[in-house]
Amino acid sequence: MLDWLLEESQPSIRYLTLTQLLGRKQSDGEVREARTRIPKVGWAAEILGRRDPHGWWVREKSLYRPKYISTNWNLLALSDLGATRSIPPVRASCELWMERSPLKGGGVGGSSNGNGHHCYTGNMARALVKFGYGSDPRVRKAYEWLVRTAHPKGGWSCFWFADAPSKARTLDSWEGLSAFAAYPRSRWTPAMKDCVERAAEYFLDRELHRQGERYEPWFRFHWPVHYYYDLLLGLEMLTALGYGDDPRLGFALAHLAKKRRSDGRWNLDAVHPDGPAHYEKYFREHPKDRPTPLTFERAGQPSKMITLRALTVLSRVS
Repeated sequence: MLDWLLEESQPSIRYLTLTQLLGRKQSDGEVREARTRIPKVGWAAEILGRRDPHGWWVREKSLYRPKYISTNWNLLALSDLGATRSIPPVRASCELWMERSPLKGGGVGGSSNGNGHHCYTGNMARALVKFGYGSDPRVRKAYEWLVRTAHPKGGWSCFWFADAPSKARTLDSWEGLSAFAAYPRSRWTPAMKDCVERAAEYFLDRELHRQGERYEPWFRFHWPVHYYYDLLLGLEMLTALGYGDDPRLGFALAHLAKKRRSDGRWNLDAVHPDGPAHYEKYFREHPKDRPTPLTFERAGQPSKMITLRALTVLSRVS
C-alpha cells in the first residue's frame, strides 16, 4: 500500500505520504528530494505546464471562471499537492490571485465587488496558508473576516449578506472550518478558538451528514474538492482539528471503512459530485455555463489522493 503511494511518478503524493503518514521531517533526504520534484513531475507539473507565463490559467480577465479550470481552481489543487511559494511560478500566481481578490476592509478572498464569500474566502485562506502565507497580514484579515461573519451558534452559510449574516448555516459551507484546520494554532486568537469550537460542534452534532434528507453526493469521495462537501472531507477537517476521538465521528468512519477496497485502497467516486436537480436543469438550458471538471485520476478507479487522505484520517483517530 505505502509502496504504491511512494512511487516516484507522483512526487506530490510521495512527499505527502512521507510527511503526513510516515512522520518524516522536512530535513529528511527523501522528503527534500520529493519536494524538489513536485513542480517537475506529475500532477503539479501538469498544472504548471498549463499556466500562462503571466500567472493565470485559461483566461486573464477572470481568475474564477470558467469553473473548474481557471486560476482559482488550479491554485486550490496545487495547494493540495504540496506546492509552496518557494516555487517561483506558484509565488507569482499567488500574488496575482491576492491582488485580484481584495476583501473590503482589507485582506484577501473578496469576490469581484470586494465582498467576502464564505466558500471562496475560506478556500483561498486555506490554500494560501498551505502555500506558506500563514504570516501574511492579508491572509490574517481573511481569517478575521471568517470569524466576524460566522453564524453565532457555529458554522457558516454558503451565501453571506451584510444585513443578515446569521440567517442560515449548512454543512455544505465547510470551507471556513477547513481554513482553520490548516491555520497554525499559535496564530489563533481567543475569538478564533471560540469560533472553531462552535463550528466543530455544529458538524459533530450532525455526525457530519445529518441535515434534512440523505444527500447522496456527500457519501461519494472526490478530489479536487472545489466547493463540494463529502464525509471524507468532513473527517479530514475534524481530525486535523483534534477531534479524532469524538464518538460522533463513528458514522463517517464506518462509511470510510465500508468503502475501502479489498486491496486496502479507496476509489475516486467522482471528479466532483452531481449537484441538485435544478442545477442540471439550468445547465441543460445554459450549456456554456456547465463546469469543466479538473481531473487527475479516473472515477471508479483506485485513487492515490483519496487513499492518502483516508489513511491520514485513520492515522489521527485514537
